[in-house]
Amino acid sequence: MAEAKNILVFKIVIKASAQAIWDALTKPEWTDRYAYTGRATYELKPGGKYSHGASADMKAMGAPDIVIVGEVIECDPPRKLVQTWHPLFTPEMIAEPPTRLTYEIVASASGVCTVTLTHDVTGAPMVAGMVPGMGDPAQGGGGWPWVLSDLKTLLETGKRM
Repeated sequence: MAEAKNILVFKIVIKASAQAIWDALTKPEWTDRYAYTGRATYELKPGGKYSHGASADMKAMGAPDIVIVGEVIECDPPRKLVQTWHPLFTPEMIAEPPTRLTYEIVASASGVCTVTLTHDVTGAPMVAGMVPGMGDPAQGGGGWPWVLSDLKTLLETGKRM
């Protein structure tokens, strides 16, 4: 019997251009400024590598230098990015299969964009339990809702939440 799909969807509306949002998602000088910080690096082409480095705070709590790795599956700037997403926080998470993460950015005529983050966590129960954000964001428990909210705040105000 095939395993049931487990797909999580998160949406947020941001008053910023699609290009500004794309840059904040994919450029290390932006990823270092919101959410869990740390520098993300992308090779923005199908088959390209993705990695997210640990922030100083993460390292102080024992995290490895690289906390998430993946591969770019589809890249259509500034509208869509599909990638694998594989956290390296614990041996148990490393043992789970990579998950599939999709960012879709849709601009409206009113100057806002809707960002839809779809995370297929099928077969990865630890990741499925982590990414919805059920804990204290200061302790790493904010998940995607916190990441997207901090992204929105940074792009709209120039400051973190």
